[in-house]
Amino acid sequence: MMNRSTWYPAVSVLALVWAASAALLHPTLLSMVQIWERSETFAHGSVILPISLWLVWRMRHRLAAVPTAPDWRASAAIVLLLLGWLAARVGGVLVVEQYALVGIWIASVWLLFGLAMLRAAAFPLGFLLLMVPNGEALIPPLINFTADFTVAAVKLIGIPVYREGTFFSLPTGDWSVVEACSGLRYLIASLTLGLLYAYLTYRSPWKRVAFTIAAVVVPILANGARATMIVLIAHYSDMKLALGVDHFIYGWVWFGIVMLLMFWVGLLWREDHDEPAAPPPAPPPRPDWRPVAAVLALVALPAAYALHLSDKTVHVPGLALPDPAPGWARVMDAPTSWQPHWRGMDQMLIGHYRSDAGPTVSLYVAWYGAQRHDAELINSQNYMVPERHPVWRDFGRTVTRHEVAGHMLPLASHRLDAPAELQRLLVWQWHRIQGRDGISPYRAKLELAWSALLGRGDEAAAVIVAAPYAGDQAEAEATLRAFLDAHKPALDAALDRANEP
Repeated sequence: MMNRSTWYPAVSVLALVWAASAALLHPTLLSMVQIWERSETFAHGSVILPISLWLVWRMRHRLAAVPTAPDWRASAAIVLLLLGWLAARVGGVLVVEQYALVGIWIASVWLLFGLAMLRAAAFPLGFLLLMVPNGEALIPPLINFTADFTVAAVKLIGIPVYREGTFFSLPTGDWSVVEACSGLRYLIASLTLGLLYAYLTYRSPWKRVAFTIAAVVVPILANGARATMIVLIAHYSDMKLALGVDHFIYGWVWFGIVMLLMFWVGLLWREDHDEPAAPPPAPPPRPDWRPVAAVLALVALPAAYALHLSDKTVHVPGLALPDPAPGWARVMDAPTSWQPHWRGMDQMLIGHYRSDAGPTVSLYVAWYGAQRHDAELINSQNYMVPERHPVWRDFGRTVTRHEVAGHMLPLASHRLDAPAELQRLLVWQWHRIQGRDGISPYRAKLELAWSALLGRGDEAAAVIVAAPYAGDQAEAEATLRAFLDAHKPALDAALDRANEP
């Protein structure tokens, strides 16, 4: 039997390293806690650490048999993680910040106790990664899959369906697949429980992997079935059932049934009946303060540099929209009631231009003098139409390229409509960073982070143009191309001059 008291000093040192690194990088830890508190999808994050600690306690006798010694090779991994944290902090990539912090905790186990301990405690330590609120990038594909599944199933039954994007209509009513219907909550909950269940129930690696894959695939298919059942219940009840609160109640009851069935089937191949005997304990580790001092010094440096970079003056230029080109005139009235939902910009310029031929184009420029929290060019709160908007609907984002003013312009294209107002809009959007146009959010984050790390400016602008159309979308495309051919060179010159100090 191991003498637990001999491990207390070593475990206390590890706890000190974790607490000190979390304190030095406290904005990152605080951001995770805030998301756990406000988001039902990621509320599970608050229990991941206690579960990991329980798993370690459960296997304490096996871990006590692992020979330990500081492994300085882990310091290289910690340096890479800290560089990633710094770049993410400066670039505003919150999820990378959070993964880096958890990675530092994991690497500190390697540093203090060695690679053998890291391998022995691989699952409890890897389970900590589920603390990070991640997965929102899966929402669009999950929404599209749910819409595809539901519409295909309803058509298979023989009910006529008319679909545009994620909106579809049955003879009894209209439906849309929104974020809450994507099934992301079910998927994350299933993956978390499935990983834990597979680890505790099986010993064979292939069974653990197979059950984890099932924990991903089953909730996605089950969510499609859930959406189909809700639509059918509402359709056959003449839109009296499966709406409002019971819409969500049915979903969670269905998810509970699916998870119980999945776990019940998984018990057929369980391998947890006999626990292997614990090997004899190894000599307990002696606290070594050298790696502790090293890791805390390493963490303190990027934390201090990030604080230095955050203390910067926001550059707000006297930016103006281009004057109307020949054949165009500025008008006061907007062609529609729509405006983009952008936030945090230091300047928002709005102008409406009408050509001699009649069509009107709206131009929106969101200027960011510096990238900072809730004031970022790339932010999930920047979108064309909020969900459940009372008037406007967005049929989705398509990345495309158009020749404008002699150059190929990458842009995101959105089709919007307001059925009650009988209005349709074609919207093009791109960003301009240091004289270059682009649409990739990942490349934009990298460019802005690299510029900020080098002490350069990280000014940027989002540019949005919109044109109404009644019939063919090609009419609006021709209008937008004509407008940009005439005005984009002057707009680019104004934006590039705004970068100058």
